Amino acid sequence: MHELRVSDDVLRARVAARELVRGAGLGVMDQTRFATAVSELARNAVRYGREGQCVLSDLSDARLHRLQAQVSDSGPGIADISLALQDGFSTGGSLGAGLPGTRRLVDVFDIRSAPTGTVVTVQIVRPRRP
Repeated sequence: MHELRVSDDVLRARVAARELVRGAGLGVMDQTRFATAVSELARNAVRYGREGQCVLSDLSDARLHRLQAQVSDSGPGIADISLALQDGFSTGGSLGAGLPGTRRLVDVFDIRSAPTGTVVTVQIVRPRRP
């Protein structure tokens, strides 16, 4: 588990995500996609959610590589998730590419939000090579 409180924590989560994918034997493209997705989610947790945590897991089985990141925060939540997932929408003056871009980088994307915080779970899933 990686605590998310300051920008250095975002970098640590990104590096750990890349290492998880590399350690599973997946290529540079998958390493970059997963690390970028985790970095975006961690940055959101620090910026909007006050503080949070990132839990990285290898849920692989004999058939599939399944690498997961769950990023949670204790912020005010996202009022309209469908709006937040639209390209160009931002409450913080950014380009509004974070959540929709993250969703495009991964194979599984799940977001749950309430006034007590937000939890985003992402996975990359790849077949194992024989």
